[in-house]
Amino acid sequence: MPTYDLYADHPGDPHWEVPATGAARFGWEYDDGRERLLALYQKGKDKQWDGARRIDWDLEVDPYDPLGTPDEAMSVYGTKYWGKFSDRERGELRRHYASWQFSQFLHGEQGAMICAARIVESVPDLDAKFYSATQVMDEARHAEIYGRFLHEKIGLLYPINDNLQALLGDTLRDSRWDMPYLGMQVLIEGLALAAFGMIRDTTNKPLPKQILAYVMQDEARHVAFGRMALRDYYRQLTDAELREREEFVIEGCYLMRDRLRGTEVLENFGIPKADAEALSEQSEFLALFRKLLFSRIVPCVKDIGLWGPRLQQAYVDLGVFELGDSSLDLLMAQDEEIAERLDAERFAAEERERVAEVAKAVEAGADGS
Repeated sequence: MPTYDLYADHPGDPHWEVPATGAARFGWEYDDGRERLLALYQKGKDKQWDGARRIDWDLEVDPYDPLGTPDEAMSVYGTKYWGKFSDRERGELRRHYASWQFSQFLHGEQGAMICAARIVESVPDLDAKFYSATQVMDEARHAEIYGRFLHEKIGLLYPINDNLQALLGDTLRDSRWDMPYLGMQVLIEGLALAAFGMIRDTTNKPLPKQILAYVMQDEARHVAFGRMALRDYYRQLTDAELREREEFVIEGCYLMRDRLRGTEVLENFGIPKADAEALSEQSEFLALFRKLLFSRIVPCVKDIGLWGPRLQQAYVDLGVFELGDSSLDLLMAQDEEIAERLDAERFAAEERERVAEVAKAVEAGADGS
C-alpha cells in the first residue's frame, strides 16, 4: 500500500526541497589521516549488516500494543478523556503513539542520511569523508528498517513533526561545513539515541527491541565521529565563533524539547490542542522522558568544547545541567554490548533448535530401522 494512504494526517507536498548552500570540497592528500577517525572508518566497514537478515521479521507484532506500553505511561491516563475511551480506543491510542514515535525516527533517519551525504561533500578532510560515506549507508539501512516496521507491523504513519523539520532545515541551510555535524551528529542523533534507548530498555516486545538495539549499535559510532571531528575543529575557533554555535545548540535543544509532546496524536482523538499540550506538559512520565532525552546531548556538547555561560544557563533552565558529567564512552560501550548480547542469545536459541531437529531426525531414523 502506498505510504500516503497510511498517514494519520496528510503530510502535504510529496517532496520537501531545502536549497543547498556552501561549497563542495575536494582534497588531494590520500595517504594521511587521523588514526582515530580511520579506525572508526574501518569499524564502520566491518560493522555493516543487512536489516532484512539480521532482524527476525517473522516475529508477530500486535499493532494495538506494539511496544507493551503501560497505561500509566499514557499522558491521558487518569484524566476525564481516558475514562471515556473504550478498550478498543485505548488500543488505537497506543497504535497511534507508537506510529508517531517511529515515524519521527524514520523521518530523522532520512534527515541523517542527507546530512551525512552533505558532510561527505563539504568536509575538507578525506578521513572524515571516508567515515561519512559509511554513515550514509547506515542511515539508509535505518530508514529502510523503520519504514518496514511502520508499513508491515503498525500500518500507520505520521508526518514529520514541525520542530524536527525546522531543526533539519536550519542544519542543512547553513553554509558552514561543521553545522551538519553539530545539528545532526550531536543534537538529532544524540536525542534519537536517548529515545531509542529508553524504548529498547522498557519494551517487552522482541521485534522493536531488536530494531532499536541494532540501530543504536550504529548510532554509537556516529556520535563518536561527531565528537572527534568537532572537538578537533572547535579548538581552532574564536570565542565569537564558538558563541554562534552555542546559540544554535540552545535553539535546537528547545526545539527538541518541544518536539517531544506528541500532541498531534491526542488531537486526532478529539482532544483540543490546548488540553493536549497541557496534558503532555503535566505528564510525570513524559517529564522524565524529556529529561533522559538530553542524556546523550549535554555531555557531548561539553566534550566538544561548547560550554559557555549562556549555554550552561540554558541547560540549568532545562533541568539537565548535571547530565554534563555523564560518561558518553560508558553509554556507547553499553549500546555495543546490548546488541552483541542480543545476537548471541538469538544465535544460541537458533542453534538449540537446529540440534533438537537433528536429534529428532536421528531418533525417528532409529525407530524406523
